[in-house]
Amino acid sequence: MKYTAPAIKIWLFLLLFLSISVTVSCGKDEITDLDNIDDREEVIDDDSPSVPDGTFTLGENLIVDENRWFLNYVISQADYDLFLADQGDYKIVTHKIYEYFKDDFDFIFIFSDEDVKPDGVPFGTNRSVKRDIEGLGAVLYDETAIYGSAGRLKSVLYLPLVKYVRNGPFLHEIAHHWANKGFIPSTVSTHWGYSSAGGQLGGFDELVDLGNGEYLGKLNGNDGFGPFANGGNSIPYSNVELYLMGMIPSSDLETIQVAENPENAEGTGVFKADKITSYTATSLIDQHGARLPSYADSQKAFKAIAVIISTSPISEERIEMVNSNLENFVKQGEPSAEWGNSNNFWMATGGVGAFDVSIKNENLK
Repeated sequence: MKYTAPAIKIWLFLLLFLSISVTVSCGKDEITDLDNIDDREEVIDDDSPSVPDGTFTLGENLIVDENRWFLNYVISQADYDLFLADQGDYKIVTHKIYEYFKDDFDFIFIFSDEDVKPDGVPFGTNRSVKRDIEGLGAVLYDETAIYGSAGRLKSVLYLPLVKYVRNGPFLHEIAHHWANKGFIPSTVSTHWGYSSAGGQLGGFDELVDLGNGEYLGKLNGNDGFGPFANGGNSIPYSNVELYLMGMIPSSDLETIQVAENPENAEGTGVFKADKITSYTATSLIDQHGARLPSYADSQKAFKAIAVIISTSPISEERIEMVNSNLENFVKQGEPSAEWGNSNNFWMATGGVGAFDVSIKNENLK
């Protein structure tokens, strides 16, 4: 067949059109495939922590509860018994935590899996790991490395019973991180003793001079007080406790009356003393220096992790008790009715302080 020039031009045009169509069509398929590959790569490259739902175990014996309120650390009977004899090694717990968790915690709370307090073990203990606040009357030091912390940990608390979170002395032991480290003189070591500092660490809030060197200490309008402690968690933090904790400014610090050479006398709250000495806010700050950091810069929200030590995984009943008590303790508001007249941390600090004990994915290494 003979082709004319116009016919050849038409065929060339058709061939060129088909070639372009095929090229564009293939190119479109390739772009679609690349988009799919990119989508897959975005999923593969996701660096967000992957933590199982529900309860899971870190290593062989550190159990993370599904509600993320606490850890259950299963230890040997020998190590467990040492805690019940007031000889427990807190470092075996703290080092285990830092094996899997970042240095994210101000406090570590340790509890035993017990229903009744064993004889010979205190109701609670606060082991200060670091003191870095000036103006509290305390010597400053840093032992965080000994406990496995890179510098953040403040205190390790041990209480033999979980119910002490609600009833006390949980608030009391937390207060020991700041007080009484020599802020006022006391015949009762590290407590308020016979003074008007009346709060979690003992003392009265009202003093009546009975004459002849006898005095009556009252608390909340009632005769009597404790030199070591007052009423568990039913007592909020006192004025001086709030000041030392950084919850109120120095301008709110009240004068404190301290009995010299006190001795118990007959009658509830009655004691003898050589005299009563008053310590004003000005005199205390002149003696110890201003609190640094000040109220304006002080830490008021704290991060903690709670650990239940046991010789086998704890029961469902214990799990429910721990979850309920910790959730109520850190609540930014009043706890549930079952707490009765017990204060949680928010209430005890007048709505200023906060605690967080929840275990989050980002806390894990």
